[in-house]
Amino acid sequence: MFYYLLKHVLLGPVLRLVFRPRIEGLEHVPAEGAAVVAGNHLSFADHFLMPAVLSRRITFLAKAEYFTGPGIKGRLTAAFFRSAGQIPVDRSGRRAGRAAVEEGVKVLEGGELLGIYPEGTRSPDGRLYKGRVGVAVMALRTGAPVVPCAMQGTFEVQPPGRKLPRPGRRRVTIRFGKPMDFSRFAGMEGERAVLRAVTDEIMYEVLRLSGQEYVDRYATDVKKAQKDKPGTAGGTGRASGTAGHG
Repeated sequence: MFYYLLKHVLLGPVLRLVFRPRIEGLEHVPAEGAAVVAGNHLSFADHFLMPAVLSRRITFLAKAEYFTGPGIKGRLTAAFFRSAGQIPVDRSGRRAGRAAVEEGVKVLEGGELLGIYPEGTRSPDGRLYKGRVGVAVMALRTGAPVVPCAMQGTFEVQPPGRKLPRPGRRRVTIRFGKPMDFSRFAGMEGERAVLRAVTDEIMYEVLRLSGQEYVDRYATDVKKAQKDKPGTAGGTGRASGTAGHG
């Protein structure tokens, strides 16, 4: 009930009015039945803007840190994500990744929309990074189609590290592609090469829709390298005085 109140009464109308997102390809999102919406991840604002333009409810796998933050802000953030029906995901290891896949499969088996960011984290610089294969596992296990989605402009509106968005910075575009059917790979979710091929195919469609530059590395690895690099905040050398991307 809170989800629909938030979407249709409280937050959704405000977001559409303030950001005036340009929406393309919305007809590609199935009106009913299970489907995975797989998108690029540029900004914290993505969590709110994409669901705001969909008529159906969508459940996201959200990082566990959103549910465990300290203080009043942390409790409010956790309450918001729980009330909106989002699922916490522990990203700390392979076992955690399997648990996330199981949660996603449950959503799809219930005939619902599942939102996922295959990159696994926000882009540190606006480019598109290599996708994790969990999206392929979920699609092959359930037979659900995958709808590629591209967000444009949200990185400029609210880049990583910025607490409040700047709606007038750039017009936001949300673009959905045609559903992708991977039924030809049914029963092959245990084949690593197949999972990699399916994931890369999905990421190529996201790339085509977004127009981003592609980087064949995991964004989490790039962020870790930036954090550990001497001379940057969080590194072993002297801090440069500017915070690194989160």
